[in-house]
Amino acid sequence: MQYLKTIKRRASRRIMVGKVAVGGDAPVTVQSMTNTDTCDVAATVAQIRALERAGADIVRVSTPTMEAAEAFGLIKKQVNVPLVADIHFDYKIALRAADLGADCLRINPGNIGREDRVRAVVESARDHGIPIRVGVNAGSLEKDLQKKYGEPTPGAMVESALRHVEILERLNFRDFKVSIKASDAFMTIEAYRLLARQIEQPLHLGVTEAGGFRSGAVKSAIAMGMLLAEGIGDTIRVSLAADPVEEVKVGFDILKSLHLRNKGVNLIACPSCSRQEFDVIKTVNELEARLEDILEPMDVAVIGCVVNGPGEAREAAIGIAGGAPNLLYIDGKPDHKVSNEQLVDELERVIREKIKIRQQTGASQHPHPVIPLKQAASGE
Repeated sequence: MQYLKTIKRRASRRIMVGKVAVGGDAPVTVQSMTNTDTCDVAATVAQIRALERAGADIVRVSTPTMEAAEAFGLIKKQVNVPLVADIHFDYKIALRAADLGADCLRINPGNIGREDRVRAVVESARDHGIPIRVGVNAGSLEKDLQKKYGEPTPGAMVESALRHVEILERLNFRDFKVSIKASDAFMTIEAYRLLARQIEQPLHLGVTEAGGFRSGAVKSAIAMGMLLAEGIGDTIRVSLAADPVEEVKVGFDILKSLHLRNKGVNLIACPSCSRQEFDVIKTVNELEARLEDILEPMDVAVIGCVVNGPGEAREAAIGIAGGAPNLLYIDGKPDHKVSNEQLVDELERVIREKIKIRQQTGASQHPHPVIPLKQAASGE
């Protein structure tokens, strides 16, 4: 039986981003941001749909101009996932994005300008029933805070965030979430810890400018993992200099590791050694590629030898233990033997068949369907 540690989540106000709940007792959500030119509607829609297929709960779209706002409206009509309009400085863009269906406005009230402009944005959000996300980055702190603190610090970031929060609360608007990001993991962690004690709103976790795929994923996992383990965080974005789809995958991997979300196939695999009876690394890589479409949660063990193989395979929904030939387990019991040549095909077949049965019997743990084996193989 898998050891489960219960994480006591920080109590926070629940807000709705479109159909997705953030905060309160809602699951921690995973989001990403498009990197296409927003005015290229077709390219942006294609990227958002790819993020949807990867399981993204929320997608943010940069909306720097009024032309981009008009494009945002066209994009919104063609996708299902909730969209956040990312806006800076020009309050009129925020008003237009709200009119065109934005599910959330990412603004910093302090850089919108005069209070009448901020009030106009807040009233528009209120009228449309959408929340606001306040986002503070260590690299763009106000000049007076840079002078006061000398350099970005957790305290400086929290003071900046509370300035924006105070504006919204003065306008009696409380449906917002806050992010407070730095590129340094420990600065990020301490800033969120400080802020979590001072507001009731949900927190959007992230490490800004985290880096490339490998280094950024590691840095994000350390910072967000520590915070989430303490119960801090209601929605996350892994910021990578990589395909945004990879951000979603890493985000769910972080949550799965902490038992906070269970989406997709969880591959339990040995690192491989000279005892392996089949090529573990090749097998895992092929399975990951073939099973990307599956959002149904399932533990699958791929262990190359008889030392740890049977034990791990018995604990998973489906497991393979290396041998001569290899032995496949289903629901903890030995089921049948599989040759190396048929290993990947047979594992995929059994996994998809088990999920199909779950869905037909109403035991499915996830509402999204999986692509049938023949379609997946043909790329349809």
